[in-house]
Amino acid sequence: MNIEEIREYCMSKKGVTESFPFDNNTLVFKVMGKMFALVNLIDNKSINLKCDPEKAITLREQYSAVLPGFHMSKKHWNTILFNESISDNILMQWIDHSYSLVVNSLTQKNKDRIDKM
Repeated sequence: MNIEEIREYCMSKKGVTESFPFDNNTLVFKVMGKMFALVNLIDNKSINLKCDPEKAITLREQYSAVLPGFHMSKKHWNTILFNESISDNILMQWIDHSYSLVVNSLTQKNKDRIDKM
């Protein structure tokens, strides 16, 4: 997936916004104000995604392109390097997983707001 496809996929989800809270190079996707994906627009070589801690370890063991989150909590975030070993379908599943983790952590009020979108 290229950055435009990632952006389109992330923005298609309910309650998602995009911003540049850190610098002009890092595009951040949030659901109800909480981050679930970060992409560096300059090198366009990786994406950071939230991940269940046990699943994060398994993915790092299974895929050489999956690393502990760069500049993030190594327990809860993975950095996925864009290369041919990660298919678009797998990357979309991991984006979905990240999004779901954040949505499930929201207050019931915010979950209800998302349901109404």
